[in-house]
Amino acid sequence: MKKFIDTLKNIWKIEDLRQRILITVLFVAIYRFGSKVLLPGISYSQLDDLRKQTASGLMSLLDMFSGGAFSNASIFALGIMPYISASIVMQLLAVAVPYFQKMQREGESGRKKISMYTRYLTVGILLFQAPSYLVNLQNQIGPAFDPGVSTGMYLILASVILAAGSMFILWLGERITDKGIGNGVSLIIMIGIIARLPEAFAQEVGSRFAAATGGGLVMFLIEIIILYAVVCAAIVLVQGVRKIPVQYAKRVVGNKQVGGARQYIPLKLFAANVMPIIFAQALMFIPLALVRYTNPNDASWFMRSMMDHHSWLYNVIFALLIIAFTYFYTAITLNPTQMAEDMKRNNGFIPGVKPGKDTAEYIDTIMSRITLPGSLFIAFIAIMPAFASLLDVQDEFSQFFGGTSLLILVGVVLDTLQQIESHLLMRHYDGLLNSGRVRGRGGMTAY
Repeated sequence: MKKFIDTLKNIWKIEDLRQRILITVLFVAIYRFGSKVLLPGISYSQLDDLRKQTASGLMSLLDMFSGGAFSNASIFALGIMPYISASIVMQLLAVAVPYFQKMQREGESGRKKISMYTRYLTVGILLFQAPSYLVNLQNQIGPAFDPGVSTGMYLILASVILAAGSMFILWLGERITDKGIGNGVSLIIMIGIIARLPEAFAQEVGSRFAAATGGGLVMFLIEIIILYAVVCAAIVLVQGVRKIPVQYAKRVVGNKQVGGARQYIPLKLFAANVMPIIFAQALMFIPLALVRYTNPNDASWFMRSMMDHHSWLYNVIFALLIIAFTYFYTAITLNPTQMAEDMKRNNGFIPGVKPGKDTAEYIDTIMSRITLPGSLFIAFIAIMPAFASLLDVQDEFSQFFGGTSLLILVGVVLDTLQQIESHLLMRHYDGLLNSGRVRGRGGMTAY
């Protein structure tokens, strides 16, 4: 406890770090405040049916990602997911379309262009999703829906407000990344998820102790033990690294001899971070978008199963998508050929492996071997909420037993701690842990 208190004091002593943390807290507070601001013409008492609609099923996940703003009919109701969807499309275009492939190879200028196109696409998605959300809202409120103007005019005005709200969230995320601590977009998603935890925890405690059969305390303790085990497994997954030794040959630079040292290339077991799960989750929302405004009883068995995130069909497809996206995202973010060329250019080589093509093939083989178990492990944790529901865990609380929410929470917390750790160690303060290092999703150890 004393070391923890001393660490907090050291964090407060570092002016730059203190300002970044305060800025992050301020922007997060603005985001949470905005999630409670209702759309014009909507009152809180009219939203009972909308909350019932988002209490279970796939729409509960959508509401969780928005931090409850979706069920509150807030100006931030659409959240950050339209931007995530646009990012997925741009990632796919960068692989399949030569124009975007060339743009991606242009370095910083290319990334700025891709970022600009991503924003344009986000606006396009918002202009489709905002009216759809408002039509659904009108259907849920029913006769109580009286915005005070014509329905057509209200759809236009409210759609602009919803689109502006989502773009403002994106702006907040970028400001957190630039001026605050941690990755802003990931942090906003995490805040939206964790905002639901206190209520979900209270509901689960109440349901267990209200059980007529007794043994509620025992079952609740079993749940907590399982949850702790899953969190530990997720931390191990996020921090898992396979190190490849690289030997650098001695060479003379000017009058000085350099090289001869051995270093390591850290290949992450979880190299794709949470992006495969976010990509897969975004695609799983498509059936919801198709049948959201129709009677679910008229939908086919397949569509009803895809709307139930506890069904076996939903979880099988979800797991397969996660595995596929893990390989895809790892392939586009880690280039073995480029790594081999950089190594050769710096007179480095892997002991026992020829430089050049053989090195690239060796790295690619190692990546393939660690990506498969990593993707299977990610997929298993992602579908853990379905197994938790078999123990009669409340729907909202079961989402914290794994899935997107748990891995995002673990990944973002470790990334943020890694940045704080780096600030502390750069100024010769003790780190957050006794070991003096926290490893985040990037795979590097901060010293």
